[in-house]
Amino acid sequence: MSDLLRIEDLSVDFATDAGPAPAVRGVSLSVAPGEVLALVGESGSGKTVTARSVLGLLPGTATVRGRVLLGDGTSEPEEDVFTTSPARLRALRGTHAAMVFQEPSTALNPVFTIGWQLTEGLRAHGRGGSRAERRALAVEWLEKVGIPDPATRVDHYPHQLSGGQKQRAVIAMALALGTRLIVADEPTTALDVTVQAEILELLHRCRTDFGTAVLLITHNMGVVADLADRVAVMRAGQVVEQAPVRGLFSAPAHPYTRELLTAVPDFGTSGWARPSAAASREEHPAVCASRLVVDYPGRLGRRGFRAVDGVSFEIRQGEVLGLVGESGSGKTTIGRAIAGLTAVTGGQLELFGEPLPRTSRKSKPARLTRTPRKSRTAGRIGYVFQDPATSFNPLLTIAESVAEPLVVHRRELGAREIRARAEALLEAVHLPRAYADRYPHELSGGQRQRAGLARALALRPGLLIADEPTSALDVSVQSKVLDLFGELQRELGFAALFVSHDLAVVEQVADRVVVLHRGRIAEEGPTRQVLGSPQDDYTRRLVAALPVPDPVRQARRRHRPVEEGVAGS
Repeated sequence: MSDLLRIEDLSVDFATDAGPAPAVRGVSLSVAPGEVLALVGESGSGKTVTARSVLGLLPGTATVRGRVLLGDGTSEPEEDVFTTSPARLRALRGTHAAMVFQEPSTALNPVFTIGWQLTEGLRAHGRGGSRAERRALAVEWLEKVGIPDPATRVDHYPHQLSGGQKQRAVIAMALALGTRLIVADEPTTALDVTVQAEILELLHRCRTDFGTAVLLITHNMGVVADLADRVAVMRAGQVVEQAPVRGLFSAPAHPYTRELLTAVPDFGTSGWARPSAAASREEHPAVCASRLVVDYPGRLGRRGFRAVDGVSFEIRQGEVLGLVGESGSGKTTIGRAIAGLTAVTGGQLELFGEPLPRTSRKSKPARLTRTPRKSRTAGRIGYVFQDPATSFNPLLTIAESVAEPLVVHRRELGAREIRARAEALLEAVHLPRAYADRYPHELSGGQRQRAGLARALALRPGLLIADEPTSALDVSVQSKVLDLFGELQRELGFAALFVSHDLAVVEQVADRVVVLHRGRIAEEGPTRQVLGSPQDDYTRRLVAALPVPDPVRQARRRHRPVEEGVAGS
């Protein structure tokens, strides 16, 4: 049997105003029938460009050299994606190879139902027979990929499905055409650990049940350990190492591969290095929430939604509290409520001993007759947003963005002093002063996140709220940001609410953990107790669903997921 995919000496350049920019250099890979090849590396290493080359999806500014050969696993001749006709290329897409994109929301058309988009692929390739037969096939494939109530969901629009369900629908579209190779570009990056585990199980089934090979592009080494047969490591547009998955994890040959694996947080092996917070209990806690309730009002005649339901917890001064749970559990809502960005509709919330005033969304602001008393909590809260790219004003330089809290809250400072403080803050987060005059788009994701941390610390807050600050970062950049967070927290002594769905990250940074499930606390306590010996079934499921970056341990966890996951062995 021939390979499904052979990439021979692929090089890709992109035309820019400054001249050609190399993206891929001399890449050679192959994928055999039924094989899972993981293509790993940091952002900018050329992974996605290589993946898009497989289906001829590069933009017009790209110049390509080399060959990308697609076969069907038989003795039939392979076809070069770069030299075949446009009509033949359209026929190869979906039948020989199909793409599963990182963000299914952007891959699906929002104005057509899921069923229409699935049957349209069948119609375009002359599959499925009549309209009724194609609809029946769509329902059948939605059921095969595990979407509940497929006969109803087939008529739903993309916005009516969760992130995991949308990803399943995209995989169903690929499988319905009988594709032999799925090119999956970061298919689990934005998903919770439990949903990620479901998608990984589905990709496992694609191979075992349908005989489909997978070219997996990812920077999550736990996903690689769980799914891959072989691994190719890319750096700066080149493949620096290829090896079977167990050999690569046990004895990486290239220094970059060793560096990459060292940066991966390995759940259950950190030794619970952070000691318990030594904050004085006589002080007011940084945060004290008692039976906290947050409701979102309904619209267009629909009932409202209770996002947080009777939650009580404390964050002592100098302590890092990890807040974990799936999407929709109320994590971000609690962080926004503490920062005053979301109205509290029930219970009590105190910051540094001062009650946070309750507000109603329907109430109008009172007319001011005198200058209001400044709250004692003003300027004492810093916020690090999940996506630094959207949290910065693109028209302001990095120095101006970092200095903005000083301009608002420290009006007694002059322009020179504010500029000097902004540059000092950038140096504190390990960004050179030269970056002060750059704009957000001129920084990488990790550099923007460091700048976001500098801005949050500009007023030396007593409380820092970090909402998924590392979820979109490569493992090496994530490691640097977490090390920096720990270093600054020990130096400045601020309390922190660290919101995340990555248990390995929370294990590394948090003194205590609160596990949220559907707006309520499922379990709370010291990090070692909650994540090392979880008592609640929901916490056990979270721990068991997290893939570990070790193929041997992960294989055992797949056979005994709950027991192995809890033990962390």
